[in-house]
Amino acid sequence: MLKPHRHLFALFAIVSATVMVPPAGAVAEPVREPVALGSRTELFVDDWLIDSTLSPGSVGLRLQTPIRREVVLVTDKPWEGPDSAYYTVFQDGPLVRLYYRGMVPGGADTSIGQVTCYAESTNGVHFTRPNLGIVEFEGSKENNIIYRGLEAHNFAPFRDSNPAAKPEERYKALAGVLSKLYAFTSPDGIHWRKLQQEPVMTKGDFDSLNLAFWDVETRNYRCFSRYGDGGVRSVQSCTSTDFIHWVDPTPNRYPKTAPKEHLYTNGTRPSPNAPHIYLSFPKRFVPERKKFADYKEMGVSDALFLSSRDGVNWDRTFLEAWVRPGPDRRNWTQRSNMPAWGIVQLDPGEFSMYISEHYEWPDNRLRRITVRRDGFASAHAGAAGGEFTTRPVTFTGRSLILNYATSAAGSIQVEILDEAGKPVQGKALGDMSPLFGDELDAVVSWNSGSDLSSLIGKPVRFRFLLKDSDLFALRTGTVPAADK
Repeated sequence: MLKPHRHLFALFAIVSATVMVPPAGAVAEPVREPVALGSRTELFVDDWLIDSTLSPGSVGLRLQTPIRREVVLVTDKPWEGPDSAYYTVFQDGPLVRLYYRGMVPGGADTSIGQVTCYAESTNGVHFTRPNLGIVEFEGSKENNIIYRGLEAHNFAPFRDSNPAAKPEERYKALAGVLSKLYAFTSPDGIHWRKLQQEPVMTKGDFDSLNLAFWDVETRNYRCFSRYGDGGVRSVQSCTSTDFIHWVDPTPNRYPKTAPKEHLYTNGTRPSPNAPHIYLSFPKRFVPERKKFADYKEMGVSDALFLSSRDGVNWDRTFLEAWVRPGPDRRNWTQRSNMPAWGIVQLDPGEFSMYISEHYEWPDNRLRRITVRRDGFASAHAGAAGGEFTTRPVTFTGRSLILNYATSAAGSIQVEILDEAGKPVQGKALGDMSPLFGDELDAVVSWNSGSDLSSLIGKPVRFRFLLKDSDLFALRTGTVPAADK
């Protein structure tokens, strides 16, 4: 059975690359080797789980646009200013920590007077600047500066979740320009020191936000950094077991059909509830365009969404913008709309992220945006309806749980097929009333109930019928009592 080459977002359809789903009771074509899902969450950010769609196809992958929320920070302090940028956000116990570049004397990337600033919040909306007393600025240490120097240009901290990390090195960061990237560490996220005086990486341009994190799936550190690919700003990655010795970087790989674009930043991280899937939120820079003739600089920017199953090969199903500049005139000038690196969960039903606005304007600022939990993209069908069947899978959970939304007239139905392509007894379409609503953890139930214990470990396919609905994610398991 063939797999469709690509889902069409604009039309929500697959026509030429569509294959037929075997009708109920028919013998399927030779079965592909099943993949073990366990009880992990699978997101519909790519077509990895989708094996076939029904023609004429009206099921496709649909990118979900985030919602703009509050402005959470305006960089109006004397040590900040209109060039503040490269924001990093992460949750750390009761705090949401925020790091960003402040003042850049003369606007030079190589200025040693650049500073890194720190702010914090208990709700991810109202951020305060603590007086840290670490770095003197114009005769006073009453500020939120944690570091001054060349490396402050793009200081990118994270809390190290490596269980072997030393307490005094619980926080780590990469920073540097001029093809020299340095490793930093901290016991508290505030007081920092270099792990060594020599750079830990030299293969790259690094004039962007170069980030790293502990990868729980591969059990090593991953770095995603800037390099130049024939004059185009591009992204590369490498790994390390100790945060000091890094393998040579590998350029990100994209489908041949994807355009070559300036990816100014990358914002890469594992998906919060599906860490086997890497998500990336690059700022796309279009240097040859200028919206307003009276503005001093060339270039306009927006933000993209990409995903990967290995951190090297990246899916480009969605070539359109994830975040557009919108009607705000000051977002149509160079280097605005830069997603901060990080995702925090302030509400059980949504993820909070942040994006910069008004770069090089007096009110340079950071805004919160929100996304449905695990809802960056969806398998979508319009009012005409459509269906798809998953690749063969095995699972370990006792129930099928869906993150979905429909219209008032829309619906989702699920049928489970065995190895021969036949409906499992009691789990056919006719055994299930259409599911409708808007739920994050909906347990699928047939007339016989929701228990799938007899199918655990057995190869099956899930067949979905969608009508005016979106399926964002699925998993098998149980729903916590508080969420039922």
